[in-house]
Amino acid sequence: MDAKVFDKSKLPSRHTTVGPARAPHRSYLYAMGLSEAEIAQPLVGVASCWNEAAPCNISLMRQAQVVKKGVAAANGTPREFCTITVTDGIAMGHQGMKSSLVSRDVIADSVELTMRGHCYDALVGLAGCDKSLPGMMMAMVRLNVPSIFIYGGSILPGTFRGRQITVQDVFEAVGQHSVGNMSDADLQEIEQAACPSAGSCGAQFTANTMATVAEAIGLALPYSCGAPAPYEIRDRFSFASGEKVMELIAKQIRPRDIVTRKALENAAMVVAASGGSTNAALHLPAIAHECGISFDLFDVAEIFKKTPYIADLKPGGKYVAKDMFEAGGIPLLMKALLDGGFLHGDCMTVTGRTMAENLEKVRWNPDQDVVRTTANPITVTGGVVGLKGNLAPEGAIVKVAGMKNLHFSGPARCFDSEEECFEAVSKKLYKEGEVLVIRYEGPKGGPGMREMLSTTAALYGQGMGDKLALITDGRFSGATRGFCIGHVGPEAAVGGPIGLLKDGDIITIDAVEGTIDVALSDAELDARRKDWKPRGTDYNSGALWKYAQTVNSARYGAVTHPGGSAETHCYADI
Repeated sequence: MDAKVFDKSKLPSRHTTVGPARAPHRSYLYAMGLSEAEIAQPLVGVASCWNEAAPCNISLMRQAQVVKKGVAAANGTPREFCTITVTDGIAMGHQGMKSSLVSRDVIADSVELTMRGHCYDALVGLAGCDKSLPGMMMAMVRLNVPSIFIYGGSILPGTFRGRQITVQDVFEAVGQHSVGNMSDADLQEIEQAACPSAGSCGAQFTANTMATVAEAIGLALPYSCGAPAPYEIRDRFSFASGEKVMELIAKQIRPRDIVTRKALENAAMVVAASGGSTNAALHLPAIAHECGISFDLFDVAEIFKKTPYIADLKPGGKYVAKDMFEAGGIPLLMKALLDGGFLHGDCMTVTGRTMAENLEKVRWNPDQDVVRTTANPITVTGGVVGLKGNLAPEGAIVKVAGMKNLHFSGPARCFDSEEECFEAVSKKLYKEGEVLVIRYEGPKGGPGMREMLSTTAALYGQGMGDKLALITDGRFSGATRGFCIGHVGPEAAVGGPIGLLKDGDIITIDAVEGTIDVALSDAELDARRKDWKPRGTDYNSGALWKYAQTVNSARYGAVTHPGGSAETHCYADI
């Protein structure tokens, strides 16, 4: 691309690179080996969530180098920086999980501060593990400079005695081991086989769900979010993203031109159609909030209700992300929705074309059974369902993909932390037919709204996945399966009904009608509320304390600042 198309006088980097007063600033750039010509070009932030915490992130730095080559080839000057990631697979099942959701907002904040402080003109963001994907996209729409998202790619599936496995199988193996159905040697064998490469969890858990969202919402190049991390084709997507962001600068196509109400609806559709993670119902409202768009849990649930479930993906189904990529990728899924009259085809994307234009040449692949047509769905409504009732006036969420029974009623068995419940599950100190209640794990009460995969996977491994229900004001992993209801709001820490429950209260859940109720009158709930007292936490300083002071309800995305609707200007217009 010809550098002459860029008018530096209208770009943020003019504040650090143009005019005699910026000589000291330019001296720092010369110190890093940049030429006068490179300093005069647009400066593109290449933000990576690389770290050595987990396979999800380990390949991101290499991919970032290819992005930089693409930026440079199109007459831009890339400036690489990293931000944090908390990896759920390692944080899961202990106090470290309180850091996970908090990290999403820290990622968005740190990318914002780096971009603002150095006045970069555009952003290419690379992310791998669950919260880093929405965190990076939140930063993009908050800053509103031309941006492209890149997913680091999924892990390859492992093999255990001829059977394809993922990390979900390891969590469930722990449950089998706890009741004597798996030996120490077999558990060790499965843990060593489950994760054979770099990349994020391979099924339609939170990372791949939000990667699917990135393409559907228009912030990532077509096919780029489906290719597994080890595939060399990822370099082509990375290079092309670096080139394409320069075109977005020239045309001034910004994230808020792309992330509209219709685009958010498209994103919710692909979550429902793929049986994706319930966490999307937290992250889509948060992304919308950055744009100043009102799009809460109930708006997401309404889309889920109208969208057929058509992609047979784990944990509820048969296949992993690699299989869908090889069958035709995320565009095949979106094309099925578009042809079925569901997807909004007129949404702008980072290609500079509309979604319908991007999908125009996508042809149906009849030689695969990963994705079905909307005329022949797995179920006629989505794989994720929103719930509401006197137990959850602000809503709740459940993944029903792969479930046969969508109704449950039973007595409550209350636990005031995940650890209490996990101990009871490990010792089988529960009864079939109960509704296990884990409370004081919400955004404020945790603090941090932990996921409960260790507990739910242990139950499933014990063969109890469909014989009881579990509800929480915390979250569930995208790998969770069974009758598990999360995001119950208001949370216990602010006096929500879930905090007023007592052992034996009868809870009824109907995932067809979308209801969750406890058999208590309003008068009884009011009487219990008068006796309820707030609980303290062990987090009275530091990042988790700070988060608890500002975070709002899960219904609105558990966000920590007023959002785009309160702006008087955005960064891109400084």
